[in-house]
Amino acid sequence: MIKAYLAASSMLYEGEDIEIRYSLIQDDSLIKNEMIYIEYVKPVLVGMKSVLTLLMKLEKYKEDEINIIFNDPSLHEIIKGTSTTKNGEVLKMASKMRKELSKFKNLSFTNVFKTKEPLADWKMVLEIQNNESAQ
Repeated sequence: MIKAYLAASSMLYEGEDIEIRYSLIQDDSLIKNEMIYIEYVKPVLVGMKSVLTLLMKLEKYKEDEINIIFNDPSLHEIIKGTSTTKNGEVLKMASKMRKELSKFKNLSFTNVFKTKEPLADWKMVLEIQNNESAQ
């Protein structure tokens, strides 16, 4: 199983790049640890855009069992299909994300929001400091 730890954060000012951090771990061995920057998207779309970016990086593993671990309650609602948003941009991006998700054989998601130990592990793996805001 591959554990894909994911965090994305928008910068302080509108129009600045989005930072995405991810770490891929398979059988307790680090496969990849990367921080990348993508073009600005509205903050409401950052979580979904980070998942789409990660899925591109995971393309060669799409036959493997993958668990994406993140800290974003609104993204979790969108993935589960329980979001009640009427925002057209969110709905369009969610549709695109679901289409990409369907290309993977065995994909699961874990939201570490409000779970003390898994949240600490997520922060440690992604080297996130307490004073940073990450999703």
